[in-house]
Amino acid sequence: MYTPSGRGVHTLDQATRPRAVCAIGAFDGVHLGHRALIAQAREEADARGDELVVVTFSPDPSVVLAPSHPQRMLLDDEARLRALGSAAGVDRLVVLDFTPGLASLPYDRFVRETLGELVDLDCIVVGADFRLGAAGAGDVAALSELGRIDGFDVVGMELADEGGAPITATRIRALLAEGAVEEAAGLLGRCHYVSGTVEHGRGEGTGFGFPTANVRVGEGVALPAEGVYAGYVACGGVAWPAAINVGKPRSFSPGEQGEPFLEATLLGFKGNLYGSRVSVVFARWLRAPRTFGSVEELERVVLGNVDWVRSTLGEKNVELAGEVAS
Repeated sequence: MYTPSGRGVHTLDQATRPRAVCAIGAFDGVHLGHRALIAQAREEADARGDELVVVTFSPDPSVVLAPSHPQRMLLDDEARLRALGSAAGVDRLVVLDFTPGLASLPYDRFVRETLGELVDLDCIVVGADFRLGAAGAGDVAALSELGRIDGFDVVGMELADEGGAPITATRIRALLAEGAVEEAAGLLGRCHYVSGTVEHGRGEGTGFGFPTANVRVGEGVALPAEGVYAGYVACGGVAWPAAINVGKPRSFSPGEQGEPFLEATLLGFKGNLYGSRVSVVFARWLRAPRTFGSVEELERVVLGNVDWVRSTLGEKNVELAGEVAS
């Protein structure tokens, strides 16, 4: 069991099992809908005098259930668990290994054996469309019937709504695929960001007079659509305004579109980030990708993007707090 203070994973024995309300889900993105569900579970826990235990899985279930077409993740595991552990009102965070064996476990056995070993279950709080166990048979109705027999309650919360549609990770991924990072931020409750390692690149950006960070990210990361964005590059609790290119620049890498690639031009940065783990934060869409007729045309457009970032986000580093700073 993982605690929000980050002391690690441990299993509670029978004598120390807390009386608990359990919020269960994959929680990819830890978006506003997830936070609303956790807040509802917190209210249930307070009303009952229980602890609030958030139960999630690693890796994301889609990796095991659909290995040939896994979902692009809004947050990597480390960031997702950090965000869940620090969510308001969470007493404990349980992270279960999602294996083929767990996926094939009937929902009643999951509740009785897996959850039952960890907590003295008082109530389960899930989304109204939630399904658990082999073949997804453990929907809200089935869990409620199990609870009637075993003595726990089930709350199936209607999904939080924004703009007439539910807030879901699928909806957010679709917005990112269109480059709509500002709309995605409205559903996430924060700007979308991805993390990766800075590596040596082609070197074209240095000719414009600004340091350039080429960031290698994992293949399972939900990058926004190819194009140029305004945002930040964060490292060690500090962030620098940046113009961010997603996708191989077409003037230098013809035929390589669609590959996971990030190149950020940083403002106000001096130093060396090679080998560093950084987070790239997307604040606003600036333009679509294009092929330039000359280096001069490329330089003019790139410097125009940098000027927009400077006039809007500034050119000095800022101190960070919260998820990205951790």
